[in-house]
Amino acid sequence: MTDSQEQRIFLALADPTRRLLLQQLCEEGSGTAAVFATRLPITRQAIIKHLVTLEQAGLVMAQEIGRERRYVPQPEALRSVTTWIDELSVQWDHRLAALQDFLLEETNSPSTQEQETDHQEKADFRDIQE
Repeated sequence: MTDSQEQRIFLALADPTRRLLLQQLCEEGSGTAAVFATRLPITRQAIIKHLVTLEQAGLVMAQEIGRERRYVPQPEALRSVTTWIDELSVQWDHRLAALQDFLLEETNSPSTQEQETDHQEKADFRDIQE
């Protein structure tokens, strides 16, 4: 999958209406613009535009059945994007774990001020003994 294909997928998924359409298509297996128009508060023409955007991104495929155009989800199109997101997630997990380790180490080690105070107290104690 090319970068431009991945970009089309992300742009298609950026819209909440398109995500809803894709989710419903995945749940139901297929659907038409006419059916979605009865469920959503937008026009059939707007739904068609959203479905065409999903189709251009490779997320759905249109099948002509008589006069009807039925849209079928293509979940395999999400694989490369999912792989990229998983890799990014692993990188962030490593960074966050390193940050957590650093913060725990800082919390558990005495501060510089505490070390200076301790050193001064020891010096004062030596002065008293002398």
